[in-house]
Amino acid sequence: MRPSLEAIGRFDPARAKARFLESFTPDETLRIEASGQLLGFFVLRTRSDHLYLDHLYVLPDIQGKGIGTHVVRYAQQKAEAAKLPLRLVALRGSAANGFYTRLGFKLKGSAEFDNAYEWTAGQASER
Repeated sequence: MRPSLEAIGRFDPARAKARFLESFTPDETLRIEASGQLLGFFVLRTRSDHLYLDHLYVLPDIQGKGIGTHVVRYAQQKAEAAKLPLRLVALRGSAANGFYTRLGFKLKGSAEFDNAYEWTAGQASER
């Protein structure tokens, strides 16, 4: 996320760490691994009316190889099975916005720095 924050002049290591730690919950965190190597992680939170995908991070050297898409598809399958929408937030101006819209997420709102997205089973997407 650092390059996206730097691009909009908002990277502050202390703030980034504090924001991450205030919403980090180990019990909801899943590791992304292959051949025993940690490739990244993500958080999938269950709420009463939706699932929330948070902190999807993949090592920079392996981004663009389909790992993020695989994670999002996994989260979408979980949401579909639970009959709940899947929600997330992406930094405005980040390439993540195009990534999520290509995977069928619809923009639901914008704030000063973030865009809120939602995916519901049955929506058109590039599967």
